[in-house]
Amino acid sequence: MPTPVIVPLTAAHADEVLAIYQAGIDEGNATFETTAPDWAAFDSAKLPAHRFTALGEDGKVLGWVAVSPVSDRCAYAGVVEHSVYVHPAARGRGVARALLNALIESTDTAGVWTIQSGIFPENTASLALHQRAGFRVIGTRERIGRHHGMWRDVVLLERRSPVID
Repeated sequence: MPTPVIVPLTAAHADEVLAIYQAGIDEGNATFETTAPDWAAFDSAKLPAHRFTALGEDGKVLGWVAVSPVSDRCAYAGVVEHSVYVHPAARGRGVARALLNALIESTDTAGVWTIQSGIFPENTASLALHQRAGFRVIGTRERIGRHHGMWRDVVLLERRSPVID
């Protein structure tokens, strides 16, 4: 598969992005969410400067990555939490890595010093991807939340920018 084209995520991608999000939700190991938000809620929660889509040769969205601020406190201005989702049919082709690379370049350039994420331990592919991309495991929050009536753990990962002092 050719390298996907990475472009800024815009409202033009909304339907495909939200469908990919819902597919990840439906699989059960991506998030505590049970339904994807509508576009207005998604758009308002994500920082516009750090969200991207991966497009295939046909122009269809293969995946997306986006960040949200972790806090409105100024001490955490350079800390974001990210999500990355890939269409089930496009997995294993480097799409998620290309999206993470775009995100890392974007956040490093903007002075973001930490990208963090919480991943279910059962999502071994995502954990491996993040570690290959320079994220490190901080620890596990045990029984942090209930998902479909069951307690779930979350592995916390972060990438500290090497270009931000």
